[in-house]
Amino acid sequence: MWETIGIWLGAFLTLCIFSFLYKDNPFYKLAEHLFVGISAGYWATLEYHNVFRPNLWDPLTREGRLLLIVPFVFGLMLFSRFTKRFSWLSRWPMALIIGIYAGITIVGYGSGDLILQIRANLLPLYTDHWLTSLNNILLTVGVITGLIYFFFSKEHKGALGAGAKIGIWFLMISFGASFGYTVMSRMSLLIGRVYFLLGTWLHLLE
Repeated sequence: MWETIGIWLGAFLTLCIFSFLYKDNPFYKLAEHLFVGISAGYWATLEYHNVFRPNLWDPLTREGRLLLIVPFVFGLMLFSRFTKRFSWLSRWPMALIIGIYAGITIVGYGSGDLILQIRANLLPLYTDHWLTSLNNILLTVGVITGLIYFFFSKEHKGALGAGAKIGIWFLMISFGASFGYTVMSRMSLLIGRVYFLLGTWLHLLE
């Protein structure tokens, strides 16, 4: 019985979302608000059980690690944002979070993306296979001309301007490929929902 109720509820909410194709309506707003509310509740529960309790509450109460009182107080100060009188207290933990996150992110992106991207573009232009050589040449030309396009210290004229125009073409191709990948991923979600409606709900595909 509960499985049947879940299938009908999923079909109803799916149709509510699809109703936006006609126009904005109360059914779509109901599904949208329900999705946002459930996602927020799920995220809060997940953070409580996977982050707050094992990393702060349990070590503080069971192991007696009193130094963790400092991050606990900073966490409580974040909730002062809900009051007008003491909202300024939330700036201190927020500044600490942003500063630490920015430092970790810079190091992470530098070692995980920047260096790896540089290594990935240091490719031999001539290999044993002509297709691999062509691919490496196109990749190298695309990287160099793309960097030239973002070089604004000199006016894009002459050879520099020609390189910048070639870089624009490579950038547009990469943006188009990224957009196409996004569209295909959304299409796969749409196909999954249609299969759910026609198969699991209406049993028309059996």
